[in-house]
Parts: sequence; C-alpha cells; structure tokens
Amino acid sequence: MNSLLPLRLAAIGFILLLAACASKKDSYVERPVESLYNEAMDQLLSEDYKKAAQSFDKVDQQHPYSVWATKAQLMNAYTLYMASSYDESVVAADRFIQLHPGSRDVAYAYYLKALDYYVQIADVARDQKMTQQALNGLGEVARRFPDTKYARDARMKMDLARDHLAGKEMDIGRWYQGQGDFLAAINRFKRVVDEYQTTTHVPEALDRLVECYTALGLVDEAKRTAAVLGYNYPGTPWYKETYALVTTDTKNAAPAPEQKGWIGRLVSSLF
Repeated sequence: MNSLLPLRLAAIGFILLLAACASKKDSYVERPVESLYNEAMDQLLSEDYKKAAQSFDKVDQQHPYSVWATKAQLMNAYTLYMASSYDESVVAADRFIQLHPGSRDVAYAYYLKALDYYVQIADVARDQKMTQQALNGLGEVARRFPDTKYARDARMKMDLARDHLAGKEMDIGRWYQGQGDFLAAINRFKRVVDEYQTTTHVPEALDRLVECYTALGLVDEAKRTAAVLGYNYPGTPWYKETYALVTTDTKNAAPAPEQKGWIGRLVSSLF
C-alpha cells in the first residue's frame, strides 16, 4: 500500500496544477472594448493615472485591431506622462509613431515625447543631456508639423531650453575663469555667443570675454569684443562694466546708451 503513496501524491499534485491553470484561465475575461475604454477614461479623470495606463493597455491587448486600440495606445502614453513615468511614456509614444506614422494624431505623439524630456530638465549645475534631448524633440515637432499648435508651443519651449544650455556653458566658463584658465573660459563664452545668440546670456558672455582677453593681454580682441557688446547691448549692466574695463578713464560713468559712447564709435572704425 505504501508503494502506491507516491503515485497518489503525484496524481493529487497534477490535479491541483490543472485547477490552478483553470482558475487563471477563468480570471481572464474579454470585455467589450467600449467598456474597457470608458473605464480607462474614468480612471484618468479621477487622476488614477497608474490604473488608467493599465486599462488603456488592456484595450490594446484585448482588441488590438480596433479603432479604440489606436486611441488607447496614445492615451496610454499620455497617462504614463501624467503619472510621471516619463521613460515608459517615451516608449509608448515611440510605439504609436512607429505603428501609425500617417495618423492625424502623430504630431501629438511627437510633442508628448518631447514633453517627457522637457519636464525632466535639470538645474544648470547638473548634466544637461535631458535638456539636449528635449531641444531635439521639440525641434522635430517644429520641423515636421510647422503649422500646428504643437509647433508653436514647441518653438517657445525651444527658446527656454536653449537658454538653459547657454546657462550651463556660462556656469562652466565662470568656473574656468575663476581658476585662471582663461583659454578654457574663452571657449565656453564664445560658444554662448556663437551658438546661443538669442539667449539672455550673451551680454554677460561678451563682458566675460573682454575680461579674459584683457587678462591674457589680448588688447585688440578685448576692444573688438567690447565694441560688439556696446553696439548690441548698450543699456545693460555688462556694457557699463566692460566700458569701465577697456577705457583708461574708469572714473567716468558709462555714456548714455543712445550716444553709444567710445565703444559705439569704435564699432564704426572696426566695421
């Protein structure tokens, strides 16, 4: 009788395994697509973003060839963005773009992907890889869909992203200047002037270039740079500082911007 015990235990185990499998199979119930989608929307409106993302994913899984599935794929990317799951949102947006390149909603998918990067822009003291990715993504929206509302907003955000990148260059340049490494500082400040001309950091970059050139004894370069600063940004504090630096009579106040003063006159002689 004892010899039959192992067989009986094996049989019981097999039966339990079958029951477990049956239970799992029974737990999967295919629901009408409208019901699933409406449930996901209700969860989204209730700001239960994690569950909403899962529900939109179920729409795609259970009804992959329906119109609702296409909508659910994009909504899944959006709810992941709202849930601050930015990496997952990028993946979902990329998937939508690959599957539906001709969709009228593809512009939003590109825009949403750019936003995933944009909201993660870090302080200028930290690595700016995310800022560059945001700028690239926003630029793609502006190029591909120039007449859309997404492109208009993208262009505004691009200006902010560029200003942020310029701020990082300035931060590094100031550090080099403080260390007395004027050549390295010059490279950073020149990059701001050359590559980020529309940002708010250009006047300071020009002023600091004058300081660095002066420290290296490059008087002509300092005067040329000062001329550019005085001609383009005559009313800024950086102009006044530069004027005091490059003129021999530093006790005199900087001239009124409308007169352009010594720096303004120098521009005419140089250019």
